[in-house]
Amino acid sequence: MKNRQTRDQALFHNQWNAELYECNHAFVSQLGADLVELLSPQKGERILDLGCGTGHLAHAIASNGAEVIGIDAASTMVEKARSYYPTLHFEVRDATNLQFVEEFDAVFSNAVLHWITAAEQVVAGIWQALKPGGRFVAEFGGKGNVQAIVKALGETIRAAGYPVHLSWYFPSIGEYSSLLEKHKFEVTFTSLFDRPTPLNEGEEGMRNWIEMFAHSLFQEIPAEQQIGIMTKIEDQLRPKLYQDGIWFVDYRRIRVVAVKV
Repeated sequence: MKNRQTRDQALFHNQWNAELYECNHAFVSQLGADLVELLSPQKGERILDLGCGTGHLAHAIASNGAEVIGIDAASTMVEKARSYYPTLHFEVRDATNLQFVEEFDAVFSNAVLHWITAAEQVVAGIWQALKPGGRFVAEFGGKGNVQAIVKALGETIRAAGYPVHLSWYFPSIGEYSSLLEKHKFEVTFTSLFDRPTPLNEGEEGMRNWIEMFAHSLFQEIPAEQQIGIMTKIEDQLRPKLYQDGIWFVDYRRIRVVAVKV
């Protein structure tokens, strides 16, 4: 018990821990495999993987014969990607300040764009990076994504007397399609769908997910209070998201394909 308390007291000061991501959240890349199929990379194409993480999907794209550049704002992720796939090209770059000009046949992005509230800057940069006729293929959190988790986090942390600043972007199909069309994209496919996702880590599953993806909400909370708050969040979520010893995340995803015109 003491070891767990020591571990938990340091949980929420993690900043994109690549090792934790690989150990407990490999499903992010695994669930992106069919998005690579939708991209349908072709031999000789030049493709930008925006928010490449630890590089697994960039590798899958390159396996089809395309030339891939993977970018991510987290240096820890880029370092891990380079260690896995030393023959591929990875860079630390900010998605809101892309400097590429008509260099790519496609821009691909999986499970990234919900982290970036400056969506218009990202879309403008993607349009600039694409060659005329180039395609943008992406999946990320859509309207209603992790709704139960967001509610539990907000209510519990505020009840403890601390502010909650959520910087997540979960647009509707209409909202995101309009943004793309504003920036001279033709939207050819959109979908918004539920994807309840199991966390195969037993009792620790939800705590590990929050540690990875919502750690910033705990940065102003003293370590000695974090454990109790986390337990209350788990208690609130358990009736909805815990089944037969497994935690689930109430993901809702938006998937889009658009062409630069």
